[in-house]
Formats: sequence, structure tokens, C-alpha cells
Amino acid sequence: MLLFCMKRLDLKTPLQLETTLEQLHAGMQRRLVASPPGLCPVETALNYLELSRSQSCGKCVPCRIGLTVMAELLEKLLDGEGNANTVCTLEQTAAAIADSADCAIGVEAANAVLLSLRGFRDDYMEHAASGHCLVAKKEAVPCRALCPADVDIPGYIALIREGRNADAVRLIRKDNPFPVACAYICEHPCETHCRRKMVDDAVSIRALKRYAVEMAGEVPQPPCAPATGKKVAVIGGGPGGLTAAYFLTLMGHKVTVFERRKQLGGMMRYGIPSYRFPREVLDAEILSIISSPSKGGRGQDVGGRGQDVGIEVRTGIDIGRDISFADIRKQYDAVFISIGAHTDKKLRIEGEESEGVISAVALLRGIGDGEYPDFTGKRVVVVGGGNVAMDCTRSAVRLGAAKVTCAYRRRIEDMTAQREEVEGAIAEGAEVMQLAAPLKVEADATGKVTAFWVKPQIIGEFDKGGRPAPKDSTAEPVRIPCDVIIVAIGQGIDSKPFEAEGIPCGRGGWIKADDSTEIPGCDGVFAGGDVVTGPATVIKAIAAGKVAAANIDAFLGFHHEIKSDVQLPLPKFADLTAHGRVNPEERPADERKKDFACMECPYSDEAAAEEAARCLRCDCFGFGNFKGGRIEKW
Repeated sequence: MLLFCMKRLDLKTPLQLETTLEQLHAGMQRRLVASPPGLCPVETALNYLELSRSQSCGKCVPCRIGLTVMAELLEKLLDGEGNANTVCTLEQTAAAIADSADCAIGVEAANAVLLSLRGFRDDYMEHAASGHCLVAKKEAVPCRALCPADVDIPGYIALIREGRNADAVRLIRKDNPFPVACAYICEHPCETHCRRKMVDDAVSIRALKRYAVEMAGEVPQPPCAPATGKKVAVIGGGPGGLTAAYFLTLMGHKVTVFERRKQLGGMMRYGIPSYRFPREVLDAEILSIISSPSKGGRGQDVGGRGQDVGIEVRTGIDIGRDISFADIRKQYDAVFISIGAHTDKKLRIEGEESEGVISAVALLRGIGDGEYPDFTGKRVVVVGGGNVAMDCTRSAVRLGAAKVTCAYRRRIEDMTAQREEVEGAIAEGAEVMQLAAPLKVEADATGKVTAFWVKPQIIGEFDKGGRPAPKDSTAEPVRIPCDVIIVAIGQGIDSKPFEAEGIPCGRGGWIKADDSTEIPGCDGVFAGGDVVTGPATVIKAIAAGKVAAANIDAFLGFHHEIKSDVQLPLPKFADLTAHGRVNPEERPADERKKDFACMECPYSDEAAAEEAARCLRCDCFGFGNFKGGRIEKW
């Protein structure tokens, strides 16, 4: 006799439909990540809204009717049928839905429209008035659009693929005189929206650049224009200052660089350890920049007073002490201020003045000058969660510390440090203690550090920067025994000598300059880099130096053009078959943590060929040619 029983439950077996939907969702996510800057905000808002409508269950009126109404209003604006009242109605509708929808689908859809409308109100009003968008997509190639220095990235990758590495370096130098530095330490924002992500993953642009500079060897600098008789002073010998000096020299102006430290390089030398950027490599590139090919000779050094070749260099000069800013303005036709963020920030907690508490700025500055402290057998705590904190953490490991702990008040995923830097520090044996806010420093009777106390945090609501903010938890404070505390919570600017001479400065010491790097009300004085933006990246400082050079040249009454005569290879149809990204390898953690030698290994010929072939040549395909084309000179 057969017995049949009713089934109460079934195992959830993925259906073909669900599997296909997951693939579609993954593809949609890749497409969103690869969206380039410069898209029409109205059209983007409509596309997001349509996606939200497809996710809605339609049970509540705000979602079922409200999202449709918003979509119709956006379509009116895009079709040129809207007016100012349309924009007003759209904002009121979105606000009402955000306040009344039952679930996150409706609320977040409305919030996205509000965010777009309030952030791009001028574009919405332009659509209402003329049916067009204000956003001008002059450069539709995502990697180039996101490079602060506007380097021709698809162009030099194409050259690398053809084995023309020296030409690749020449092309990079048209916009960036530091191809070697950026090959080692650039944070590669160009990879963020790489269109290759629609297929698999971003092209490893920085690693390809390093392959090119190493394979090319020494590439001669371009000749300088005839001398103009104009003199320009550059204050600050970091990436921004040297970039401006380089391009101004190519334009024929006589440039003198004033640097406070013993050697040139700025934060490339005094903020980035040699295991990331070897000092001999940095010195060679700086020497190439400050030596003018048109005058021959390579007689300068990166420190000391340079000879009369190329760019004159005066190191060890403190503005306001050794020479006044007023005297510099009298002696030169134009001045560019590009000092870095070389002052430290304090924790402002009990016991911070104890012996054994040092700043990240002081530690890395000493390492930059070859002065390595001995941490053998010591317990070290690093406070902070940025790239500087990771540099200090990994340096402490190499300096022989018995234990290194990085204490950060937010979560690990909220760290501003690059993910690979955090992972590298952990691989080398450092501990990362998250959600631990500084509380006090404990010292013994002699004033020496014995422990660092932290207050456990719990994650809370999102702050204005888009990260969840921590707040004190009910847990008891935690004591971390230690001998050394390295404070890496940010840097500041010492702009007092300039402020005393009438240069407008804001809170924190930042100099107030406009987007052209010109300082309003100070004729002939320009500023850019960290001194204007606050601590930023090397490539952003380079971009500021490039902009300053162009505008100083114009201020002096000239219009010199910087261009490259490198001919690019014809594009090839890209292989759109999904292909894994070739990541550069690093020396084993147990080996690299014992010294300050370069930790990253360069590409092999095979790896470079594989990776260069992944570039989709968006400068030629995907309407790159139809939206501005290639910028061959500036």
C-alpha cells in the first residue's frame, strides 16, 4: 500500500530565472560603477527612477503613483516641454514621497531625485528654459576625465601595447613631468570608472605605467622655448612646485625654486616611505626635471644651491626668516606658492606631551632624510586611518617593532587608506583595531609612555561625508600597552609668512586661490596644491602645477603651447571576452617587512602585453572621438 503525504516545505533551489537575474544585476552594477563623469543629471535621475519603479511592489500610493508622476516630470524636462513650474512640482513631489513612502524603495528613489535636483539645479533650470543641459562632455573617456592632470591614458597604453615605451613616457610628460613617481605612488583615480569594468575589471593603468618607465630607461626631456627674459619664483619643491617650474622652463621663463627642506621632493620624499617609492628613483626623476636639455649638462643636485643650468634650486630657505615674501615679489615677475602640508595635528587628549608620542610628519620626515629610528622590541601604536597612518604602521614594522597596532575610531571599511595598503599592513603582521577612539595617554613617573587608552565606539548614522559616524559605546575603555605612539590624524599648513604679507588665508592656514590658481587681489601671485586644497594626492598637486604654469605664462603676456609629436598607433578592435585583471605582484610579506626596499614587483613582458590588450580604446570607440577628440596640446 502506497502512502502519500502532503509536503509542508520545499528546499529553495535556484531557478534559471533567478540565476539569469543575478547575472543581469551584476552587469548593471558594473555599468553603474563604470559611468563616467559628465553625464546629464536629469537623464541619470530618470534612469535611476525607472529602476526603482521596476523594484516597487506598488502597494503604497507614493510608490505606485508618485514615482510615475516624477518620471513623467523628468521626461517633460528632457523633451523640452517643461518650465520652471515643472522643476518646482518635481521637487515638491519628491519631498512628499520621501516623507510618506512605506519602504526604502520609494524613499531612496525620491531622495536620489532630490539630491540630483539640489546639486544640479542650474542644469534642471536650463532644461526647463532651453531643453538642453549645462553639462558639457568635453572628454568622454572616463580614465582621462578622472585624471586630475588630464593625461592621455588610452594613448600611452596603446603605445605600451606596441612596445613603444619611450614614446609612452614622452606622451605622459606632455601633461605630467612625473611619470616615474606616478608609476609608483599614484592612487590611480583613472581606474575608478574604467569602462572595462562593464566587461570584467578596470585596466591596471598605474602598473602599466611603471612597466613603461622601467623599460624605456632614460628618456630625454623636450627642448625649451627661447628665453623670454621673465623670472618666476616657485616656493615649494614638491610635486606641484616642480611641475610648475618644469613647464614654465619649457616655455622659456627663468625659474627659481625655494625649498625649506634639505632636499627636493616634498611629500614624495618626506611623506612616502622608500619601500613604496625608492629614493634613488625619486632623485633621478627630480634631476631630470631640474636639468634643462637646451642648456646641456646635468650639474645640479636635488639639494643645495643649483648651478646655472635649467631650474635654479635653493634648498634650506625658510620664507620669512631667510628671505621675506615681499622681497621675492620685488625680484620676480610672478610667484607660485606650492608649499605642502608639513605640520602635524594634535590629538588634544591627556598625556599627549609624554615622551614617546611622536607625529607621523616627524617620523616620515626623518625617514625621508635617511634618519631611521630604532623601534627594536618596542610596542608601537599608530593613531589614524589614512594612507599616512598605513605608511607609519608599515614603517614601524620595518623598524623592528615587536608589535604594531593601528587604532582607528571608525570601521576598517571606512578607512580613507587604500584597501591594498590596509591589507598589506595586516599581511606584514600589524593589527588594526577598529572603532577605538583616542581617550588618553598613560605615562610612568619619568614621563615615558606606557599605554594608550581608547574608548570603544559603536557605528551610527551617516555623516555629511557619506560615511557612518562612530559614537561612544557603553563598553569600558581599553588599555593598549605600548612604548611609542605615532599620531597620524592629519596635517596642516604653515602659511603665516604669507598671511603676514597680505596673502588671504582661510581657516586651517589654506591660501584662498581660485580654480586658475590665481590669488584674487594679489597681482602676479598664484597658489596651488596642498596649500589651497589641504592634504591631497601627488597627481592633484601635479595638476595644480600644470594649471599654474599655463596661467602664469598668460599673465606674463605669452601663450606658449605644450604638445607632443608622438604619433599614436591605429586602434584595434578590443577583445570583449571577459579576461581577468593582471595585478602586479609584491615581495612575500615575511621578506619585505624586514627592509625598506621596494615592495612591488614590476610587470613581466607577458603580463604587460596581456594587460595592455585589455584597454578598450575609449578614445576611439564609444563616442570618444565625437566628444572633443584627442587633446594634443595645451
